[in-house]
Amino acid sequence: MYIIAVSHQKGGVAKTTTTLSLGACFAERNQRTLLIDLDPQGSLTSGLGLSPAEMTRSASDVLMGLEPLSSVVRETELPNLSIVPSNADMIMAAQCLQSLARYEYKLKDSLTDPALSPYDIVLLDCGPSLGALTIAALTASDMAIIPTQCEYFSLQALNSTFELVRAVRAKTNTRIKFRLLVTMFDLRGKLHSQTLAYIQQHFSAAILQTIIGFDSKLRESQVAGKPITAYAHGSRGALQYRQLAEELLTYVQRPVPQAA
Repeated sequence: MYIIAVSHQKGGVAKTTTTLSLGACFAERNQRTLLIDLDPQGSLTSGLGLSPAEMTRSASDVLMGLEPLSSVVRETELPNLSIVPSNADMIMAAQCLQSLARYEYKLKDSLTDPALSPYDIVLLDCGPSLGALTIAALTASDMAIIPTQCEYFSLQALNSTFELVRAVRAKTNTRIKFRLLVTMFDLRGKLHSQTLAYIQQHFSAAILQTIIGFDSKLRESQVAGKPITAYAHGSRGALQYRQLAEELLTYVQRPVPQAA
């Protein structure tokens, strides 16, 4: 399997939207895809029409060593798409995980479960934090996707995220690569276009070619509890995330040059 963490220190940059939409697009292409909700807020779980409050088991049970990962997997209504949900216990996991021996490797070790071998791709939805949950996710991953808006505060938070990825690469996961994904891009006015030019100039080796624009259907799909591919199959957001899935499949199928 190929494991991708979707992470950024800042909230509101479309981490969960990207995890859910990308997972659905991979599933459309007959890639057996597993989503893991590592955010205590449980937005990814809600985005698939599940209530975190009703989940009796979650990723927390796996990280705390109470359950094998395969026993917490739930199938979804979409073929080839499964999820390990989040619930309120994830708050305790976020606080206690770092006290466990080799906590950085808890998720990585759980993904070696032979029962998970049918999965082709695993997507990890990280919360807006650089704490133990995110470190465990990055340690388990082949690639980190860092969604970013073309706005000042989003760019300002990039350095901390880059530093964490590099620290993980040096200490617990030498193979991890990172790629930037521009999200919620607005063609109106000059600000986003100017910021995009800056990103392309300074991060050319690490930026994904696909750009995700604003699409109200993406927000509506979250309220409906469905991925964009199921809610609005032909929408701009669905088409752009399909393009992103196509681009990433080329990374999955061949080695990725290491970014600085």
